[in-house]
Amino acid sequence: MPVEAKLANLGLTLPTPPKPVAAYIPCVRTGNLVVVSGQLPFAAGKLLATGRVPSVVDLEQAQECARQCVLNGLAILKAELDGNWSNLVKVVRVGVFVQSDDGYAEQPQVANGASQLLVDVLGEAGRHARAAVGVNALPLNAPVEVEFTFEVSELA
Repeated sequence: MPVEAKLANLGLTLPTPPKPVAAYIPCVRTGNLVVVSGQLPFAAGKLLATGRVPSVVDLEQAQECARQCVLNGLAILKAELDGNWSNLVKVVRVGVFVQSDDGYAEQPQVANGASQLLVDVLGEAGRHARAAVGVNALPLNAPVEVEFTFEVSELA
């Protein structure tokens, strides 16, 4: 089933690829890898939430933010692939950064929001290596930031 059809079955659509908020580019392709810059949970030009997890943003909200980061990352990848999803081989690695309260240790649970959506949409190609890291601050006070490395066909 095509990526957009799987997203539609989940009640989701890819947004317009978000613009960078600083001096960087959305992705870099080198050989058969596409590295997508860290994505914040922007939807319709606004962050879904701001603040630390879990005192301001609860686990469920943080997981939703991680899922939005995935949608943004996939939108950037789709643009890089000129819309041709058949050139995606697999997700190689996902890095999830969670703006966390001192002592909070559930970053892997937040990251599961991103990981599960990748598997739901991409199947086996969505399974990946991952890091889930707690940090004391993120850009724009976002609760979550997610970065991606994808393997693509060299001819893409």
